[in-house]
Amino acid sequence: MAIEDLVRARLRSTRLSLGWSLDELAARTNVSASTISRIETGKRTISLDLLVPLCDAMQTDISALFDTSDAEDDVVIRPVATPYHDGGTIWPLTRNRDASGVVAVKMRLEPGDVDENVDGGVHPGHDWFFVLSGVVKLTLGGRDILVHEGEAAEFSTMTPHRFRAHGGPAELVSIFDRDGQRAHMHGQADAH
Repeated sequence: MAIEDLVRARLRSTRLSLGWSLDELAARTNVSASTISRIETGKRTISLDLLVPLCDAMQTDISALFDTSDAEDDVVIRPVATPYHDGGTIWPLTRNRDASGVVAVKMRLEPGDVDENVDGGVHPGHDWFFVLSGVVKLTLGGRDILVHEGEAAEFSTMTPHRFRAHGGPAELVSIFDRDGQRAHMHGQADAH
């Protein structure tokens, strides 16, 4: 497969794995849906000025689009740190190629100014996280639950929820389904 065809296929696959239409990606990038469609179908030349906003919106490293290494090299994921709200950081631990939309991330949460009177968000699905270090305060409905290092939490996301570091920085691994990924990773992270 030619490198341009590979990049086009990876762009489309990433967009679809996020569950985004052409219009949704266009709204996140200020690149028109018709331009994105033409790029994906090979009717427009691929250029860096278009790839950068597309990759940024989909949280994909440009170099991953051009990677032509052997299939064995696709096994190892080299997470790239991305800023998260309130000074935190996330590292994607899965590729966006999975059609199921399940995404795993490592998160470092920093203690921040959180309005304790603001309810958490709700969305369809389930969330799961495992605390690697520190303590995470999970607010689930009206309850505050402290999840300590070495413990995990799993819950329905139809209950108002948010989580944050408690008493110092905390690191965790979290798995989101497609709905959780949209809510937590793309624009609604402030609810946590």
